[in-house]
Amino acid sequence: MRGILFVRLLFFSSIACIILGSIMYYQTITDNPPSFNEENDLLPSFHEASNQENDAVVENEKDDTDESSSLVDDKYLNFIIIGSGGISSILVGTLLSEIFKVTVLISLVSPLISRSKKSTDLLTRGRILGFVESNAGIHFSALRDFLGLANGVTAYHLQVLENKGTIISWKDGKLRRYAASHISITELDSVRNPIMGTRLAILEVLSNSGNVGLSNSEISKKLSISRQLMSYHILELKKYEYIHHEESSKRPKWKLTELGNKILKTSYSLEITDNF
Repeated sequence: MRGILFVRLLFFSSIACIILGSIMYYQTITDNPPSFNEENDLLPSFHEASNQENDAVVENEKDDTDESSSLVDDKYLNFIIIGSGGISSILVGTLLSEIFKVTVLISLVSPLISRSKKSTDLLTRGRILGFVESNAGIHFSALRDFLGLANGVTAYHLQVLENKGTIISWKDGKLRRYAASHISITELDSVRNPIMGTRLAILEVLSNSGNVGLSNSEISKKLSISRQLMSYHILELKKYEYIHHEESSKRPKWKLTELGNKILKTSYSLEITDNF
């Protein structure tokens, strides 16, 4: 909420500065029109020798005028520069950060879209909700591109769904991710902290082994890692119930649990959407 208020304040203040500076510039031009002598300065140089005395008089008159108008000129230039800088900072922020882009869209574009409600709004909102439910953790740009929607439309409907408590969102670096509000705590934790690196590789290897499973030494050989490092990751995966083995076996073979399969698919889907 604070981010939305900040963007609106920055935007409208910048616009006000540009308008005020432009008005001051217009008044400066109308109050100090170019004199006849100033126009004569543009004539060819063969008049210079005969008009040196006139030029000296003109310079004295211009000095008085310049001193009175320089302060006004500086003020209108400062206002225009400040206003342009504010608008530029908003534009640069939208290019560098998806989170800031979403904030800008909600602040400036969503109010305009909300006033022009269409009969297709419910259909569009339903498409977005269905996609978020089936792709927990998807970020704004990927959602927009998958559904072929405009920035403003996507931001508006996501804001409506979040205000109704239908979906949730969170920051992930420069991205903003979304998920359905009824998602379980375990699944949400896996989405917010996806399996990566060596642990993801272990899950992939076990998934490829199917119901046969793999022992510690077999996993270690396939991934070319030390047994000590592999054992550490195995214990961590077991703690979260992503893998299991038969207790009665002397050389237990690890297999994926149902939760482990789900986590693996979630990690794949996040990897795919992050490439958009």
